[in-house]
Amino acid sequence: MVPSPDFRSKAADASEPTADPSLHDRADRPEMVRKLQERKRRHKQRGRLYRAGHAVLGTLLVLVGIVLSGPGIPGPGFAVVLIGLALLALEFDRAERLLERVLVWVDRAKDRAERATKAEKAAAAFGALLVVGALVAAALLWDIPLLPF
Repeated sequence: MVPSPDFRSKAADASEPTADPSLHDRADRPEMVRKLQERKRRHKQRGRLYRAGHAVLGTLLVLVGIVLSGPGIPGPGFAVVLIGLALLALEFDRAERLLERVLVWVDRAKDRAERATKAEKAAAAFGALLVVGALVAAALLWDIPLLPF
């Protein structure tokens, strides 16, 4: 059986930078991802107890962040989840991939926000003010306390 012209050996795929999207040397990755990968290389040289502590702390922070993200609970839940995910990414490849996806998404959103026209920025600010105004009006109409005390 003759291989098709599209057939490539695994060695040829490994030498191409676009063959594997998880390669660490990709230039289109955000700077934070490249720094994380360098820190991960140093982290792998540390002792097992230290690394286990990192994993436990990262898991705890992700869980606390999820709780803080719940409705009616004030706090920086999303930021705490990201910090916990960054700690877990030092130890686990799956967490690293998830964190990379979040960082790429944030980087793209930042670029879109920078490219937005003045009219789009004004419309977004007006929409945010409408939402805040609606929340305050609902709190006053339905006697919902704005502050927990």
